[in-house]
Amino acid sequence: MPRLFLLAPLSLILSVPALAQQFEFDPTTTIDKWRSAVLSGDSASLASLYSKEPPADLHTSAGKELSLNDELQFWSSWKFKGLSNLSYEIADRKTPDPRLHVFLLQVTLTVKEGSVLHKEYVVLSQGWMQHGDRQLILISQRSPASRMRPPLNNKDIYDSSADPNKQIADTLHAAAAAHKRVLVVFGGNWCFDCHVLDEAFHSPEIAPTLDKSFKVVHIDIGHMDKNLDVAKKYDVPLDRGVPAIAVLASDGKLLFSQKGGEFEAARSLAPEDILAFLNKWKPHLGR
Repeated sequence: MPRLFLLAPLSLILSVPALAQQFEFDPTTTIDKWRSAVLSGDSASLASLYSKEPPADLHTSAGKELSLNDELQFWSSWKFKGLSNLSYEIADRKTPDPRLHVFLLQVTLTVKEGSVLHKEYVVLSQGWMQHGDRQLILISQRSPASRMRPPLNNKDIYDSSADPNKQIADTLHAAAAAHKRVLVVFGGNWCFDCHVLDEAFHSPEIAPTLDKSFKVVHIDIGHMDKNLDVAKKYDVPLDRGVPAIAVLASDGKLLFSQKGGEFEAARSLAPEDILAFLNKWKPHLGR
């Protein structure tokens, strides 16, 4: 998963028009305009906040270039999905040039489906420039929407140099001493959903249940070309996608192997889905 950038590319800084000047930035009067436009589902109001000259640089967190129409469609469509609130936290802030302010935002979208409310999350890097008497978005890069809070930065969860058999043996030893079970998680550092799942494992909703009953070991599968024998040993078909999980008893007995890609789209899972899985496979008295 590419890191969401905070620093604008030099080419973009150099392309900021001469009339763009150094300015003081007040998020409550600028980012909030964007927030209000998304909440209203008003594409025209939203479009007016993006730079046209130079054109705004728009990408997904995977590096895919987006058109302005793509960007407007993504944000304005939330109104029709039942968006009832949008909040954001400023996770980081940079000023790579006096004319450009770049923010890393953790965006929370509250959606109402019937009588039920649920939250979805987007990590958004947004750069604003001064253009005449207006402040406009010059840069936008966003993660996919996720039912669980996505990570702000890329982490090396999977150790490409580790011996997977030793990793699992060491984790089983620790699990036996603590009377816990083992989650063997197959994936790679390039995999967005692998990072979403790991973030969920550390979330306040899930971590207490996980830490009480499980030890976790991450097995690197390269680009679907590494440690395939280990996945086969635990009956996990990697062609169904990653992250993929096997559950082991502390003596190494295989209790569950993911065969249907249950965690492959981790971003679409809700915290209660993961908790239900953990509660099903945690050790119980007499079992």
